[in-house]
Amino acid sequence: MEKLTLVVAFLLLASFFQPLTAQCPGVRRDTFPELLGVPVKLARETIQKENPRLNIGSFLNGSPVTQDFRCDRVRLFVNVLDFVVQVPRVG
Repeated sequence: MEKLTLVVAFLLLASFFQPLTAQCPGVRRDTFPELLGVPVKLARETIQKENPRLNIGSFLNGSPVTQDFRCDRVRLFVNVLDFVVQVPRVG
């Protein structure tokens, strides 16, 4: 019974937290799933058109990147043919 109480308490507490991207002022969208599989140039132009204040970097898939969260950054992970292979997201 005690474990059930702890699980219920955890779920209640977890439901109060918002995703970090919900706190980014001026950012309309935090993910761009429609850009998966498109050329990096088109993905960059699409994101810039929607929000010109975002800094967009492209990285080879699997490259090490910092884990800090930033509201002004979108990373594009691409393959060797320069196609987006992960859903771009703010952070």
